[in-house]
Amino acid sequence: MKAASGITSRAHPLWLVYLLHRMSGLALTLFLPLHFWVLALAMTDPARLDGFLHLTEAGVVKLAEIGLVFLLAVHMFGGLRLMAMEWLPWSPSQKTLAAGAAALSFLIALLFFLKAI
Repeated sequence: MKAASGITSRAHPLWLVYLLHRMSGLALTLFLPLHFWVLALAMTDPARLDGFLHLTEAGVVKLAEIGLVFLLAVHMFGGLRLMAMEWLPWSPSQKTLAAGAAALSFLIALLFFLKAI
């Protein structure tokens, strides 16, 4: 069955952008309970919070933070692309906008990386 926009394959770049948006949303959803737990430590057990914050100085945790910033940027720009698809007429430049959103996400994660090191 052919979609109204002419996208018929899961190998299409816009379908891959859709998949990346969904996966980034899922990853952020899985991260949020851990984040809220750590925030709760600030109020309930400051000593444990200090221990946890000491753990965040490890290199692997810094890499994970960079990945988190990338996921957040990808999800934000993917959401903006979805809103544009809903409110603006379809155009062939959608692929260009999706590539630009991915490039901006990488740039934001790279800037965060440079600041973290």
